[in-house]
Amino acid sequence: MSGLKTIGQVIDCELEGRTRNYILRKTPSQTTTIGIWFDLSMSPGMPVPKYWFDAAPLEAKAISQSSDGGFYHGPNVTGEKYLRRITTQAQATSTTQATPMNAILLDYLLYYPSIDDGVTAEQVMDNTVTLPRYTDGRGVQMMAVTTGLRTGGQTFQVKYTNSEGVTGRLSGICTQNAAAYIGSITNSGLLSTNGANWMIPLASGDTGVRAVESVTMISGVDVGLFSIILVKPLAQTCFREGGISTAGTIATPYEKDFLVPTTDLIRIYNDAFLNFVVLPQAALNTTVLIGDLKVIWTD
Repeated sequence: MSGLKTIGQVIDCELEGRTRNYILRKTPSQTTTIGIWFDLSMSPGMPVPKYWFDAAPLEAKAISQSSDGGFYHGPNVTGEKYLRRITTQAQATSTTQATPMNAILLDYLLYYPSIDDGVTAEQVMDNTVTLPRYTDGRGVQMMAVTTGLRTGGQTFQVKYTNSEGVTGRLSGICTQNAAAYIGSITNSGLLSTNGANWMIPLASGDTGVRAVESVTMISGVDVGLFSIILVKPLAQTCFREGGISTAGTIATPYEKDFLVPTTDLIRIYNDAFLNFVVLPQAALNTTVLIGDLKVIWTD
């Protein structure tokens, strides 16, 4: 059970006051579409949105709670902090249902801004800055987030350094979707020939990424922009579907308890930037998303 060895230690954290609940409330403005993953960190609400084009193009920039925001999980601690529980709930203001909706909680680590769809040459990244957490790259994945709109249909490939330190590794070929809103995951889409989940597919046998080396447009150019974010998946949860009514819908809260039944508490590192990537079933701009994170920490 991570750094906590017994359920009694978890109970001690709570009885001794080493626990807090922190709320979240997101009100997306994007008219999302079914089958395309969406980066919830780029939607309005609490915490405030983080736009992944606010740094020098192609230069790696570390991400942290103190400088970039994300779901607040409390100040730094001298011991170890763990995710005890996630609660989520959705309220739709119309009968259009974006839920049920899968949600993956991520630790956002490092990003490469403003990769240009209109450049035919290999776009080489500046890796002066390295991973601030999970520095060995184990389990770290690449996620492409749209920051400038495109026509869609073009393909690209990423060259990266894997978690074993091997350079020059090539991702699978990714097809860009035509989602007309920022925050969409660039290569996700059920109807694309090379459509993928929210992660950029790694080379066979690779399980993680330390750094992005370059990106190359393959099948042509477009007018859009995207950023690649290195993320560590932490937990999976969902926003449930509500009851249908003419006045809108309110979904039943969903609670994911990491002590029952798995006893597998998720470590949250000091200053980590946390947020969700989600898979809506319709337009999210009519849905309010609320919830809370419960954390505990050791001495």
